[in-house]
Amino acid sequence: MRKVLFIIVLALAGLFPLLRYHPAATEAAQSAPAPSAPAPPSATAPPDPGTPSSSAPSSAGGPPSARIVDGSKVDTDFGPYQVRATFSAGRIIDVQMITEPSDRRSRRIAAMAASSLRAEALRAQSAHIDTVSGATQTSEAYAQSLQAAIDAKGN
Repeated sequence: MRKVLFIIVLALAGLFPLLRYHPAATEAAQSAPAPSAPAPPSATAPPDPGTPSSSAPSSAGGPPSARIVDGSKVDTDFGPYQVRATFSAGRIIDVQMITEPSDRRSRRIAAMAASSLRAEALRAQSAHIDTVSGATQTSEAYAQSLQAAIDAKGN
């Protein structure tokens, strides 16, 4: 009798976490667009996310000769990433992450890595940047999207 009671208690203790589990990403959250940085006032509707694009020179929020270019959207196991690079006089003057996965954990990782990746890209002036520890896929997707923006910028 004691063994049966002991087994029932252990079974309930094992099932309790499963009953309390609530996935962070619900179906509605997965279909909703990921939050992104605000677009510059001169930017128009976003282009097809699968291809790199560039916008006209921007006069708001940067030097008069600044050119804003969106990199391609890079899909990872955790979701899509995309960056927007701002160029002036052939140099990268700003990089922003504009698309990131919708789940909470991936967004937190992306937010923690974004400042390091931005600083590294500005220092290197290229997409050859170091990977952030604990954010490998985020770093690789960031670099791929940044490289697409650099390639789309042209000269």
